[in-house]
Amino acid sequence: MQRVCTAAEAIFYFDTIFKGSNGNTLKPNRNCNLTSWVSGCEPGWACRTPSNEPDLENSQVIPSRTNSCQPCCEGFFCPRGLTCMIPCPLGSHCPVAKLNDQTGICEPYSYQLPPGKQNHTCGGANVWADVHSSGEVFCSAGSYCPTTVQKELCSKGHYCRTGSTSEKRCFKLTSCNASTSTQDLHAYGIMLIVATVTLLLIIYNCSDQVLTTRERRLAKAREAAARSARETAKARKRWIAAKIAAKKHASELQSHISQKFSFKKSTKDPEELKILDRTRFEADEDSYAPAYTSASSESLSSSAASKGQMHEIEDDIEKHDRFDVSSHDRKSKGHTTKGKQPHTNSQIFKYAYAELEKEKAKQEENKDLTFSGVVSMATNPEIRKRPLIEVSFKDLTLTLKGKDKHLLRCVTGKIKPGRITAVMGPSGAGKTTFISALAGKAMGCKMTGLILINGKNESIRSYRKIIGYVPQDDIVHGNLTVEENLWFNAKCRLPAHLSKPDKVLVVERVIEALGLQMVRDSLVGTVEKRGISGGQRKRVNVGLEMVMEPSLLILDEPTSGLDSASSLQLLRALRHEALEGVNICMVLHQPSYSLFQMFDDLVLLAKGGFTVYHGSAKEAEQYFAGLGIHVPDRVNPPDHFIDILEGIVKPSQSSGVNYKELPVRWMLHNGYPVPPELQQTAARISMPSASPDLSDGISPHAGIDERSFAGELWQDVRTTVEIHQDTIRHNFLKFKDLSSRRTPGVLWQYRYFLGRLGKQRMREAKVQATDYLILLLAGACLGTIGKTGEENFGTIGYTYTIIAVSLLCKIAALRSFSLDKLQYLRERASGMSSLAYFLAKDTIDHFNTVIKPLVYLSMFFFFTNPRSSFAENYVVLLCLVYCVTGIGYAFAIFFHPGSAQLVLRSVVNYSMWSPIEKRL
Repeated sequence: MQRVCTAAEAIFYFDTIFKGSNGNTLKPNRNCNLTSWVSGCEPGWACRTPSNEPDLENSQVIPSRTNSCQPCCEGFFCPRGLTCMIPCPLGSHCPVAKLNDQTGICEPYSYQLPPGKQNHTCGGANVWADVHSSGEVFCSAGSYCPTTVQKELCSKGHYCRTGSTSEKRCFKLTSCNASTSTQDLHAYGIMLIVATVTLLLIIYNCSDQVLTTRERRLAKAREAAARSARETAKARKRWIAAKIAAKKHASELQSHISQKFSFKKSTKDPEELKILDRTRFEADEDSYAPAYTSASSESLSSSAASKGQMHEIEDDIEKHDRFDVSSHDRKSKGHTTKGKQPHTNSQIFKYAYAELEKEKAKQEENKDLTFSGVVSMATNPEIRKRPLIEVSFKDLTLTLKGKDKHLLRCVTGKIKPGRITAVMGPSGAGKTTFISALAGKAMGCKMTGLILINGKNESIRSYRKIIGYVPQDDIVHGNLTVEENLWFNAKCRLPAHLSKPDKVLVVERVIEALGLQMVRDSLVGTVEKRGISGGQRKRVNVGLEMVMEPSLLILDEPTSGLDSASSLQLLRALRHEALEGVNICMVLHQPSYSLFQMFDDLVLLAKGGFTVYHGSAKEAEQYFAGLGIHVPDRVNPPDHFIDILEGIVKPSQSSGVNYKELPVRWMLHNGYPVPPELQQTAARISMPSASPDLSDGISPHAGIDERSFAGELWQDVRTTVEIHQDTIRHNFLKFKDLSSRRTPGVLWQYRYFLGRLGKQRMREAKVQATDYLILLLAGACLGTIGKTGEENFGTIGYTYTIIAVSLLCKIAALRSFSLDKLQYLRERASGMSSLAYFLAKDTIDHFNTVIKPLVYLSMFFFFTNPRSSFAENYVVLLCLVYCVTGIGYAFAIFFHPGSAQLVLRSVVNYSMWSPIEKRL
């Protein structure tokens, strides 16, 4: 123990190694320096301390150690320049050295005896460092060292790497001879390649068969339910016809009997007549039975037969209608469910289609209603309409920030519930800007004026749960079917208390109203994969907002790309929504005359965002005729109005009206305040004798503001910052919910998102299989290049592994969020949970996070056969994939797709060249 190094001496030695030395040359110290160099300072030798027991735990002071210098003991190493012994670690072999007389080297080590010292002999090991500089100390390949002084050869069926303390059994199907340092894993590699490629081929070719089979089963149940509902409706019609015929027959029979017994006096006659009169007026009674006993036997038998027939028909009807599920929008709040709730798909579809057939029958009955009938129907407490939203606006003006350009000027009016309002005008009139302002989506603009909701100055975003906004672009999920798109929106945006059968009924009603029955199971389609037609895609875009049963529905050019028949069908569906109290406002370019007749109100805008007309669509022609603008025969009125506002068609000279004066004339007609720049035009209209001056009193150079380059640059920067502030405020500012609708919470939406993303991933299995195939090829190539050596532990292979896996996983993470960014923005604006969306995405991507390291290591591990185990490599790669996936998420969220890829490329290039530059 007196020759064993203390903590201070061990720290001195290892500090030298960690600072780049190989351990053969140490700095001068207390015992070995220029003035004191004893035999213990030579390699393989050590000395004692003067005291009997040195303090081995002393890490501050190196003790004096110059007495009784002797060779280093077996199992220890004594470095040159240090007079103590350090125990050799496990995995090393440190016997006493023997002198080779021919070379003068102390074998198996590489040091020589010092010259001039006759009594100096070879000692123990002289160094322990990395395998490159002190490989002779480590237990050699093909053998193992249970202790630092014992060395055994590796037996057959086992392999022993350099520095092994025990032999490891070889895997089955591998060949391991005696004294083998590695095992041959090529058989496992080939088997794994074949199995992986086969699995990928199966996934690539049969990815969507599961969904197709499930959809086929649902389609069969749906068709059977629709067929049953149609048969039930036909049976109900036959029953009603038989009921009417039976009542008619009973009335004739009563008349015949009354004539026959009119001259007979009986005490029973008044009672019989009273019963007969009561029977005549029982319109809601399901069957008829005569209440007299004096009829003939034939009359009694025929009445009984008719009664039994009617009851048989009624029973047949009722057996198809056993489920009574309360609806949140068509029944009162106090209504309770009387029947058994449908729970299977067949029962749910039967309920939905039965309700649809009833609604059709009700519509047929209500076709020829009188005014009193309409009033009674409107006041029926059993029919509860949706919450009403009236939007009024006064002096609404929108100015583009930074440019002081007016997009909308002095727009005043209101859009009312239960009516369809059409917004029309030439290009650049601010139609989309107008509806965006009403929907609370106008960003990058300065807004003045008032927007009132039901007469209250409240934010429209407080009602976003019951407001539907259909954008001009068809933002739908192309890798989902038509029904899946509609069903997902219905689940997430309809009230949480609404039962599943009622939600199915809403979806089925929208599909039928929009004429999407034939393509309900077809994929919408993407740019790469063809799906439904453009017109059908447009109707799906509208249906996404209709299934949430909004109170205010705003549409931006919903008929663009539709033919006349499809447009008419869409307007009929919207008309049905308006009958339920929905406030509908839409932008259109040039509708046909039949479509124009279906609008209740018209908002006509001129260039510059001025209002030309706002009122009843049927009174528009009368208003313009009062101005001297008449619509020619066989000309569509909206086309004629827009041509005039464009300046293509000029009003007749007799009218004395210029199309630039129309906004001012509308302001004067309604008594609205006229902006200062139009005051001269207003005065000229008021005094027709004044000479025309088209300049409106504005100098040609009045709007020019000369600025320096620095001033313009600073203004642009300020504008950009303000726009970003508006975007952040619009996305993250919370508003009080005033819609009184409680939609599903985060956990339920997470479940719905999870189901939708699972279907999308199954349909994108070919893309996933391609990613896995690239990982397989990368693992095979890098495993072949980066062979694991005993000196570098496969550093090169692992370095390029980190780069390759990081790049491939980051690209997949970018694709995960970038491709659905527009759909996400639309869903977030409608009130869906961003947290549920992100958690569902992350959960689905965890599958790739777990599988991708396995796929890569299935090639890389068996090609390199590293010292570390498969589990250790997998854990490291799992953490790597998880981290780089998070980085890819951040790039995809905060950057546009192009910018995100550019930043990713820069990060990867830096990661690749940094270690190479350090080596150089």
